[in-house]
Amino acid sequence: MAFDGITISAIVKELREKCLDGRINKISQPEKDEIMLTIKQTDADGRYRQRRVVLSANASLPLVYITDENKVSPEVAPTFCMFLRKHISNGRITDIYQPDFERIIIFDIEHLDEMNDLKHKKLIIELMGKYSNIIFTDENDKILESIKHISGLVSSVREVLPGCDYFVPKSEDKSDPLKTCEDEFKNVALCKPMDTAKAIYTSYNGISPMFASQVCDAAGVTGNSSELDGAAKDRLWKTWGSYIDMIKNGEYRPVLLFENGVARDYCVLPVSSYPEENRKYFDTVSELLLAFYADKDKAARIRQKNTDLRKIVATILERDVKKYDLWVKQLKDTEKMDKYRVYGELLHTYGYSLPEGISEAELDDYYTGGKLKVPLDKDKTAMENAAAYFDRYGKLKRTKEAVTKLMAEVRDEIAYLESVMSSINIAEKEEDLEEIKEELIGSGFIKKRGKSKKQRFKSKPFHYMSSDGFHIYVGKNNYQNEELTFKVAVGNDWWFHAKGIPGSHVIVKCDNRELPDKTFEEAARLAAHYSKAGGTGQVEIDYIQKKQVKKSPGQPVGFVIYHTNYSMLIDSDISGIQRID
Repeated sequence: MAFDGITISAIVKELREKCLDGRINKISQPEKDEIMLTIKQTDADGRYRQRRVVLSANASLPLVYITDENKVSPEVAPTFCMFLRKHISNGRITDIYQPDFERIIIFDIEHLDEMNDLKHKKLIIELMGKYSNIIFTDENDKILESIKHISGLVSSVREVLPGCDYFVPKSEDKSDPLKTCEDEFKNVALCKPMDTAKAIYTSYNGISPMFASQVCDAAGVTGNSSELDGAAKDRLWKTWGSYIDMIKNGEYRPVLLFENGVARDYCVLPVSSYPEENRKYFDTVSELLLAFYADKDKAARIRQKNTDLRKIVATILERDVKKYDLWVKQLKDTEKMDKYRVYGELLHTYGYSLPEGISEAELDDYYTGGKLKVPLDKDKTAMENAAAYFDRYGKLKRTKEAVTKLMAEVRDEIAYLESVMSSINIAEKEEDLEEIKEELIGSGFIKKRGKSKKQRFKSKPFHYMSSDGFHIYVGKNNYQNEELTFKVAVGNDWWFHAKGIPGSHVIVKCDNRELPDKTFEEAARLAAHYSKAGGTGQVEIDYIQKKQVKKSPGQPVGFVIYHTNYSMLIDSDISGIQRID
């Protein structure tokens, strides 16, 4: 079921029960399109409560829910968050409502301004897919700020900018389902030449295709709405009215719907299309939404941040590859420098016997024992030509030295960035990507914003158990690779890595026991899977005891050297290896 008007009406009911008359104690903005309000409220029995309300205007997954879980916020609060803190910190929520059954929730908030005068503001979240937004207005519906600025260049229908008037975007030819009457329902909504379910959801605000289909199924009606007889319309009106009464009375029944053990959908009103054994009921709508959307929301955030980091790294990589290719060409040009040196030396040796005004001289080459033709500038003497060749030799020699050094540096940088890209590819959690971002900041590829602050969380390496009971750890990024290799592993533990390509360090803790062949193979498969070559067939894996692995001097974090090792070719299939975390 979509996050439609019915679901929003259910979450509004929950918000009113748990947050109305509460005070906004804290405002944070954990994501660029999401804010979290921490609300203090005193229950009817006098007990103090604190609740967190998440308002997400994510274009792919807009949500509103109550949660006990806190979220990590950026070190420097974004502008929108600071603006809200300035105006409504400690403000009291006086009303929460859904206008005209639209996919909109409005919080009315009263607060004291700098002059200690009572003021009223509105915090509005619009849950409309890619048009989702969080908007802050004054009591006269003048927009003060929004989490997304929408100019006239982006939307010709409505600007969302400070100073503009706020109005609810109206759906064309749609009305409030809570205010419909029997005549309108039967003679307007059910007279469209289209499928009956479509006729219903295109006639009323906040009605999803799934709910419209549920109404038709419950009424036993199918076919084109314009062809329905009076009895069918009566059944539909009766069924529709029963659902509308449930909404008006707040008789919600949050339920998660399963197919083959997988959560496929949800509903906040009774459904008949799923057998009872395929349903899981929840006490609150927020719990239902968290159960259904939590993983999807995290996955969406991961994709978004993954894309952002990948773009940064790919841009730098592309620049470095272009520089490297340019320097390869420049280095190729320096191949002529030894020829110019020989020209200069031969002219110094035989130039005294050459006549003036010639453009070429054939001289004995004492390096090869043969003859060598040397081009000359006929307007210069032999010694002047020799000096010119030595100058050209000197310039090319200096160019070769400089370019060789630069090529080595950019080659190391490319290898490092490819290892970071490999880390991005295997990241599964937000903290994995945050640690990669910290690594890029530490390496100078991303500019640090705000004051330095101690990292508040730490991603953990992948943890596996071999078939023979040995613990295997896999680094998710260069920081973890270095920590696993030089802090977690001890001398006799085994170290695995894909040969000559970016990939994770894999450590097998052997506790001074001899490793069985099966464990060697499983660790090698993990090293192949978590490498740039993962999924491409056979991968060559180097493995060695940790005591033979040394930190590579002058190289980026996570880079190592070793001089003797074993190798094996193995596939990257890890489906049979037990993962602990």
